[in-house]
Amino acid sequence: MKKIEHIGIAVKNLEEAARTYEVLMQEKPYKEEAVESEGVSTLFFKSGESKIELLAATSEDSPIAKYIAKKGEGIHHIAFAVDDIYAEIKRLEKEGYQLINKEPKNGADNKLIAFLHPKSNHGVLVELCQERE
Repeated sequence: MKKIEHIGIAVKNLEEAARTYEVLMQEKPYKEEAVESEGVSTLFFKSGESKIELLAATSEDSPIAKYIAKKGEGIHHIAFAVDDIYAEIKRLEKEGYQLINKEPKNGADNKLIAFLHPKSNHGVLVELCQERE
């Protein structure tokens, strides 16, 4: 794990949340992107070497919509940057972590991503991220 790549925050309304974080961070988001496979729209803000990712559902059956219905808005996941996502998945599975994704998939912000189940991380959803080439 090289660094915290980003913290994902589930929000009901992306535009309202964007205004809140623009004031908080004193800057505009650097990227907006839809990830259709996950039913989510995202906005990214930079914070030093890390980022804040706002996530809003684009469909009622998306993981973010289900998360907000169950837990409300708030921190959804912590993402760690890795050099080799395939090796990290194998290492963590061998160590007994419960994987949500046994193979990386395309995520927002030009990343390959894979998630570790919160049951393996004391209730925290962890995302592994590797820059796509």
